[in-house]
Amino acid sequence: MPKPTPEPIDPAKVPQLAAELVKKVKFPVLATIDNDQPRLRPVSPVRTDGFTVYVANLKSYGKTAEIATNPKVELCYVDEEHNQVRITGVAEVVIDRALLEDIWNSNRLLQHYLGSVDNPQLIVYKIVPNRVRFMLEWALEYYEVPLA
Repeated sequence: MPKPTPEPIDPAKVPQLAAELVKKVKFPVLATIDNDQPRLRPVSPVRTDGFTVYVANLKSYGKTAEIATNPKVELCYVDEEHNQVRITGVAEVVIDRALLEDIWNSNRLLQHYLGSVDNPQLIVYKIVPNRVRFMLEWALEYYEVPLA
């Protein structure tokens, strides 16, 4: 079987390609650290602003303690062609009430399952990127996405 040959990418288009993939993929995988063990799980972002991603969580979930201990996380978005975007960053707890209400008001699933933005179990993380990388399937190399 011949080795696949990736199409060349214009580096100027990398930010747009990466943004389109993030918009298209609904369930990225979030990586955290549990002591010395990496943990992965699919998540459903409740908001995305560029490469800043907001993820809702319940305080009783395992990732809450993991992020409290080590807020360094990574999100991996992979589409059906195996193209990927990796967002490396730091998870911060959102405390801005107006932002929380805006996220709440735009998300019917949160409303349905949690009943109120004041539900004590609700926690929303803002994942602030410090590195974003993009790779086409078979390219075997990442392109750095410039952060503004």
